[in-house]
Amino acid sequence: MAMKFGGAMVLVVIASVMMGASMANPGWNDNNGYAWPPKQAKGPTEVPPKKIIVGGSENWHFGFDYSTWAHKSGPFYVNDTLVFKYDPPSDNNTHPHSVYVFPSFWSYMKCDLQRATMLANVSDGAGDGFEFTLSQKWKFYFFACGQSGGFHCSTGKMRFSVVSLPRPWKWQG
Repeated sequence: MAMKFGGAMVLVVIASVMMGASMANPGWNDNNGYAWPPKQAKGPTEVPPKKIIVGGSENWHFGFDYSTWAHKSGPFYVNDTLVFKYDPPSDNNTHPHSVYVFPSFWSYMKCDLQRATMLANVSDGAGDGFEFTLSQKWKFYFFACGQSGGFHCSTGKMRFSVVSLPRPWKWQG
């Protein structure tokens, strides 16, 4: 009989210790790090794409140094979207803008619009702006304004280049 009583006593002591441990560690069994198996980390996830306004608060206009802006605003990644915002032609805006992309560094350096492709005309930058997504990895993109026969590109500093890098990853824990 003493043996049965001793076994029951041990069981009561063990139950009391477990209850005390659970009271001292609230949430030990709601899978927030105390339960077994432990909660697994989510692992690496791709950093989400960004929408980037070209020129920041300056938008797209004559005389702003976009090459310096691009250098300071980078790096740029695949699936980031560049937003070109500019005023459409009007009585108050007699110097409208557009967006061209050049096929090569040399055509970009010469502001050779004959080799460039128009992405956005003079009215596409109004409102929310014209959006261009950097869709290819390791691609160099050369952008410029094509208005006034290339004068905005060559003299007005309305040109810049970016390279679209593979998207980075961040660790989710």
